[in-house]
Amino acid sequence: MSIAATRPHSFRTTAIIIACALFMEQLDSTVLATALPTMARSFGVSPLHMSAALTAYLLGLAIFIPASGYFADRFGARRIFRLAILVFTAGSVLCGQCGSLLFLVGARFLQGMGGAMMVPVGRLVLLRTVARKDMVSAMSWFTVPALLGPVVGPPMGGFLVTYLSWRWIFYINVPIGILGIWLATLYIEDIKEEDPGRFDLPGFVLSCTSLSCLMYGLEMGSRGGGISLGTTLLVIGIGLAAGVAYLLHARGASHPILDFSMMRIPTFGISVIGGSLTRITAGALPFLLPMMMQLGFGMSAARSGLITFSTAAGSFLMKIAAPPILRRFGFRNALMWNSLISSAFLAACALFRPGWPVVLIYGVLLLGGFFQSLQFTALNTVAYADISQHRMSSATSFYSTFQQLMLSMGICVSSAILALAMALSGHASPRLSDFSAAFLAVTAISFVASPVSARLPRDAGRAMSGHADGEDAPLALET
Repeated sequence: MSIAATRPHSFRTTAIIIACALFMEQLDSTVLATALPTMARSFGVSPLHMSAALTAYLLGLAIFIPASGYFADRFGARRIFRLAILVFTAGSVLCGQCGSLLFLVGARFLQGMGGAMMVPVGRLVLLRTVARKDMVSAMSWFTVPALLGPVVGPPMGGFLVTYLSWRWIFYINVPIGILGIWLATLYIEDIKEEDPGRFDLPGFVLSCTSLSCLMYGLEMGSRGGGISLGTTLLVIGIGLAAGVAYLLHARGASHPILDFSMMRIPTFGISVIGGSLTRITAGALPFLLPMMMQLGFGMSAARSGLITFSTAAGSFLMKIAAPPILRRFGFRNALMWNSLISSAFLAACALFRPGWPVVLIYGVLLLGGFFQSLQFTALNTVAYADISQHRMSSATSFYSTFQQLMLSMGICVSSAILALAMALSGHASPRLSDFSAAFLAVTAISFVASPVSARLPRDAGRAMSGHADGEDAPLALET
């Protein structure tokens, strides 16, 4: 590995610059969720169809994240990081200019391509340049600004949509993107591998085909009418066939783009499975909650945003409490019991009604976000407990791919359940009872993460959590 000379600077500077990229990505996603009902009226489509805009972005992430590590090793981390910010910003400008849902889906996919390279490559820069003794501090600087995106996003999105135009939710990325490119040029080290090996092109094509067909097929099915069942099943079938073909290919590949052999490592494999179940619910929440507040409660986008940001505020508070909790109980116990607690609070959203005191809704969302953040912090940390340093890049790409895939799955599943509830009840537009059914269904999935987490060894990640005789505090590698 080689590192091009750059100006001397603190690791905190690098962490903050990379965190600002994640801040822009998180801000964009949460602002958009608040604006979806207004955008649906602008395009003249059903609010349910707007799930395609969220899915397209997550699909772009899921497809291109596996290749991010190789491109950084081959062409240099700084170059790829700057290019990723440029692509993301250009996609934001196109989103602001779109006049139809189809145009928006294409622009959001372009944004996803940029996001796929932006945050994973930035994280690799930290993992490869920061000394282990400074890693806790670096990850704190990296995580905290990134958490501000979900906190600021809903109220900002509500304000822009209510008092200006939904197009401004995309234009606000432009100055952030320009600043990010300039700072990356000055301070990001240009890390490059001497011999990155050959790019797994067949694996990339097969994984792209599988992921895109599976997600597009599920998204088509979630929209209900207008698309035949046969077409939907055909697309999903192609995705499954390509997935099987990839697994066969990966067995004989020296450097597969997605290395499934890492699933044999208990801490990593269980974290992927348990995290997938949890993220289906997490992906559904920002899609269902703003729509329920606006369509079911009749709130404005601004007022809806001021309420839904409570979940992100709870996540922010948990970052302070997570280390002592994990040190006291360990990863296995924390994940087993916290999965049940966090799922219960999210399931309580099904009971929300306009007559509820606003402070009570705030409280449920705040606590739900609090415990959900602990779940993700624990999962994202213990996943790397037994990963050797030379496999860290592959592990990060693999884990990030499934992370984004399951978030996208959550949108598709919640949209499909909402459409099914409407069909069964004969409602032309979603009502509160339909949202309640969707919330209960998606949270039932995350409850299953508890018995999955029980399969972790009792001493899993002990050195990282500090539980019993461990030494180090946990590192929250992802948010």
